[in-house]
Amino acid sequence: MKLLAFAKRASMTFSCCLRPVLSTTIRSSSSSSSSSDSVKWEGGVSMVQGASRGIGLEFVKQLLQNSEKGHVIATCRKPNEALGLLSLKNMFAERLSILPLDATNESTIEASAKSIRDRYGFLNLLVNASGILSIPDVLQPETTLLKVEKSSLLLTYEVNAVGPILVIKQHMWPLLKAGGGTGTDRDVAVVANISARVGSIGDNRLGGWHSYRSSKAALNQLTKTVSVEFARRKDPVICILLHPGTVDTDLSKPFQRNVPEGKLFTKEYSVQKLLGIIDHAKIQDNGKFFAWDGQEIPW
Repeated sequence: MKLLAFAKRASMTFSCCLRPVLSTTIRSSSSSSSSSDSVKWEGGVSMVQGASRGIGLEFVKQLLQNSEKGHVIATCRKPNEALGLLSLKNMFAERLSILPLDATNESTIEASAKSIRDRYGFLNLLVNASGILSIPDVLQPETTLLKVEKSSLLLTYEVNAVGPILVIKQHMWPLLKAGGGTGTDRDVAVVANISARVGSIGDNRLGGWHSYRSSKAALNQLTKTVSVEFARRKDPVICILLHPGTVDTDLSKPFQRNVPEGKLFTKEYSVQKLLGIIDHAKIQDNGKFFAWDGQEIPW
């Protein structure tokens, strides 16, 4: 009987001692796994939506060229036709992933998010760069109220405002929360939505461009609203809006004639300035609207 009682006490003692050891081992394993992921994706994981040309393509290029570390996910509607991205893929095969994504089709956003989650597990930066101003025979900036069309208003709103918010939504949001500033010099993950100064209501002195202006104003309001929610939830993610200036791209080409001398920027210059803002972004910048030179723009 004494032997049996001793055996029971020994068993209980061993069991009690074993639980903390196992717990410590599990925590250590988990910590090791997290540390391993951090090293594996050193330099961070960035996603550029609308990356096939223009500013989006230049973001991908500079993110890859500015550092020997870091991984970039470039998304666009037709990757097989994105010659600029395919050329970069040849140069940065290990660090660049190209995924199909149509910001107006939520199933493609969800599929891209799954691919990113399965391979990387998190994001540190999301740049929403897609946008439309004009489409031959379909959409032209209005010079008078008489030229406003319902179809133009809805199309620009869908692409310029709705698309970027759908990309953030529940698809990329968890990945950004998981990433925070891991692997970067920032404390937080950043969502950078490319807006435009013409989306500012307070700065509107010329009128015109009803569809484009209103779509960018809507993007500003939606982004600000998302930033408030991120702050309330204490997520390690901030949202900022960026005005790139008037940049020499296909989007602005039909309207460059009246741009003052020295105010038409190259893609390289504009994106360099915008990345400077992103790289130095802090929690207190959440919900702000910045011009390319770092100055805040009135709503």
